[in-house]
Amino acid sequence: MEFPDFVYLCRQFMNKPKTMSTSPRIPQSITESIAAKEAMLNDNDFLSRIESAAQMITSSLRGGGKIHFCGNGGSAADAQHLAAELSGRFYFDRPPLNAEALHCNTSYLTAVGNDYGYDLVFSRLLRGTAKAGDVIVGISTSGNSKNILKAFEVAQEMDVKIIAMTGESGGQMKEYADILLNVPSTDTPRIQESHIMIGHIICELVETALFGGKQ
Repeated sequence: MEFPDFVYLCRQFMNKPKTMSTSPRIPQSITESIAAKEAMLNDNDFLSRIESAAQMITSSLRGGGKIHFCGNGGSAADAQHLAAELSGRFYFDRPPLNAEALHCNTSYLTAVGNDYGYDLVFSRLLRGTAKAGDVIVGISTSGNSKNILKAFEVAQEMDVKIIAMTGESGGQMKEYADILLNVPSTDTPRIQESHIMIGHIICELVETALFGGKQ
């Protein structure tokens, strides 16, 4: 009877969950991300501004407008991501919505960046494709991206509404914004995580307003 007992004990040991030490930075990063989102959750004014942004975009689309997104680096990825949620689909199948990120044509981007300067890559395309009643959504963690500021200047000239998604200070972009969504954080990754959450909420609200709820 000793041998089976020994096998049993070995199997029990092998099946026992192994305890592993993890970097303290992992729970710390998650906690910081939650803290930024909780700060927004507890700020009724911020929640109201998210709703106002969704209503602005919905109104523009209903009137035949277009939603222009722009950002640099990770924020360019967010801009493209959110444009795709509108022009493709979010929760359910429905007609496409007129939304586009301004950086997606690499031939245009490199030509204008080379010939005119990178600061003008968004503003020049906006001037050629936008009209009064459209909306531009500029995404920048610092709020100071020069090419977005130039695009906002053109937007004001053309009566294009401006939504700025930034970090806590709002940077220079807050001076141009019709609606400022300034995430209450100074940590770039935490700001970017919050930007995509806010963008998803806006996309859901827009889709629901135009086509009804989840299907």
